[in-house]
Amino acid sequence: MSRFDLPLHELEGFRPDVREPADFDEFWARTLAESRACTTPSSVGAADPLLPGVVARDVRFSGFGGERIAGWLITPADGDPLRGAVVQYVGYGGGRGLAHEHLAWATAGYAHLVMDTRGQGSGWSVGATPDPWGAGPAVPGMMTRGIEDPHTYYYRRLITDAALAVDAMRALDLVAPDRVAVAGGSQGGGLALAVAGLVSDIRALIADVPFLCHFERAVGYTDAAPYREIRDLLRIQREAATTVFETLSYIDGVNFARRATAPALFSVGLEDVVCPPSTVYAARNHYAGPSEVDVFPFNGHEGGGAERWPRLARWLDSQA
Repeated sequence: MSRFDLPLHELEGFRPDVREPADFDEFWARTLAESRACTTPSSVGAADPLLPGVVARDVRFSGFGGERIAGWLITPADGDPLRGAVVQYVGYGGGRGLAHEHLAWATAGYAHLVMDTRGQGSGWSVGATPDPWGAGPAVPGMMTRGIEDPHTYYYRRLITDAALAVDAMRALDLVAPDRVAVAGGSQGGGLALAVAGLVSDIRALIADVPFLCHFERAVGYTDAAPYREIRDLLRIQREAATTVFETLSYIDGVNFARRATAPALFSVGLEDVVCPPSTVYAARNHYAGPSEVDVFPFNGHEGGGAERWPRLARWLDSQA
């Protein structure tokens, strides 16, 4: 795919007016408070004997409504002081995968919590967490489940899980609370961005090719999944557009970016049709804290690929 969005010099100044609900802060404060009132202590399993170079354990913590969310907790095995902690969120359709797929951060000296994604985990990596909530008329996938109301929308639950994953990491007392960073790519990047806007004293944010940003542009601009799920719904539910975009405004990454102050590193692929560059820049250019963006001019949604991790590790090490 060749470049299709705004030229880079226009992207760098692209700061659109994105709708924001008047009760956005109240909505999220109430949502998090209600779920935090239901939390119970996390359970941490035994170390995986096949991975003696790290300590890799199954963990279950309280997410939305107190529902148990699976994850992997992976820490160094050498006993040296930890350099910090990273809570990681995964891309659309994936789950936490297998523990041996997530060794880089622990081998670099970090405590690493990989959050499972409720109701997903069958698209490209395995998951272990159900989403037990029903929904109204929806397109297959997650983007339209419960979209008729922000209180029933799937991503209200998932973003709450993501915020409470930071609480769970902090409760383990492995590092100081302000040494916890959040990271992810695509859907994971969008979740990390939301958490940075909701949870105080985050050390740093890594948001690679983030999804869930500037919905009104994305849905009308790209024909690629997952945004296409929303378009497909609106082709049939023709009178629902106002309601749909009102719901989406409560989980739009641009609105979380306006409230996030931790140092942030974004990335964007200029040929990305899944998360169009202008949607990434909309969030980055509204970001309230210090931010950088790495640009991949000839890449799509893969962004920097596997070669990116050393850059992320060096950047995170540089953050106070």
